[in-house]
Amino acid sequence: MTELAKNQIYEALCTGYTSDGMGVVKINGRAVFVNGLIAGEKCRVRILKVGKNAVYGKIEELLMESPHRVRPDCPVYGRCGGCALRHMDYQEELEFKRRKVSDALHRIGGIELEVPELIGSDSITGYRNKTICSVAISDGKAVTGFYRQRTHDIVPADGCAIESDYARRAAKAVCGWMDEYGIPDFSVESGRGIRRVFCRYGQSTGEGQTVIITGKGPVPHIDELVGALLNACPETVSIMRNINADPGDTVLGDKFQLLWGREYIVDRLMGMNFKLTADSFYQINSPQAQRLYGKALEFAALDGKGTAVDLYCGAGTITMCLAKEAREVIGVEIVERAVESARESARENGIENVRFVCSDAAQAAEDLLKEGIRPDVITVDPPRRGLSPKTPDIIASMAPDRIVYVSCDPATLARDLKRFAQLGYTVKRVQPVDMFPRTSHVETVVLMSRVTK
Repeated sequence: MTELAKNQIYEALCTGYTSDGMGVVKINGRAVFVNGLIAGEKCRVRILKVGKNAVYGKIEELLMESPHRVRPDCPVYGRCGGCALRHMDYQEELEFKRRKVSDALHRIGGIELEVPELIGSDSITGYRNKTICSVAISDGKAVTGFYRQRTHDIVPADGCAIESDYARRAAKAVCGWMDEYGIPDFSVESGRGIRRVFCRYGQSTGEGQTVIITGKGPVPHIDELVGALLNACPETVSIMRNINADPGDTVLGDKFQLLWGREYIVDRLMGMNFKLTADSFYQINSPQAQRLYGKALEFAALDGKGTAVDLYCGAGTITMCLAKEAREVIGVEIVERAVESARESARENGIENVRFVCSDAAQAAEDLLKEGIRPDVITVDPPRRGLSPKTPDIIASMAPDRIVYVSCDPATLARDLKRFAQLGYTVKRVQPVDMFPRTSHVETVVLMSRVTK
């Protein structure tokens, strides 16, 4: 077998995808990962990097194009680290994501269940209700953009195809203010300057929030910033400052300052109003969230008499949906401001059969177990890293009849499902939902039932 080396060129056929959407070809018995390649395409591949565990290449020449190939409709596609699938049509994107979920469940979780077609999104542009863009000074001008893949280099972008128009206008207003008053971008050395622009937009209410994320110390001309934002975005109801001088990658710091308006926006979902602060978890594609939560409610199968526990509840969206069909629901969230917003939302929606606990999910489950809580259903919607190692054991010890798991990462989902299988729970239904069109991410909702008494 000939060993692969950098800059060698080979002819190869793409047979599938990595979990990130890169094309996979086999050359001399080794898998080579190629950006922008579609399954079924034949091409000449130039080897870029040969590692011990992975080989990377790039398309040198396409010899046979897929009928699913389309022209990318973004000027920074391929440089920005956001979208990964703009070179393929939506039909192929949905099939890639279905296979991604299926492969993870089979390979990692040992689950043979057939994965159905995704619930696709009606819109694949402008769907994000939250956008975070980085700020930099480039050639003497303030620019906003997004990190190049696997780097901290900012790719300037005058807007983004999947963000709201509100976010685009707000970012442009911040840059104009910085240029007019000579406001610097963030410096790791000084810990000062403008770092990011964070925007939320209520897709059903039209309310907007802009959070300017800065380093430490005073920021001059704040009143002028407020004026610029209100002029560019009259639908704004909240302008905040967040202070984060940490040189790491954490987006938000712990300290917020209200600059104008109120500290939250309101959005409407599943027939209810939700108060959203900047640090509340809330699904970024509201129409698809309705479909996702509808499926979660269907899987929960509550009859109006049961008790449910919702771990990682964020702003309480799933919690309050469950409350319509349960006797009592307990929501658990570690972010205190999100819990406060969830409690206010419950009061304003007239929902009285819920209570919210501000705690780590594993600790809260343990405390509820000590209280003697034996829920009929437990729902979990954890971050990308999945459940902590001890959480499945604690959940299983509460012995719910059903567990509904909402996941944004098929690999950690499959890992956790395998652990639940060891604890007496079997997967009954799976439904992936396309919450993030044109990216490689996919949301999945799973129903598990208890088979071991």
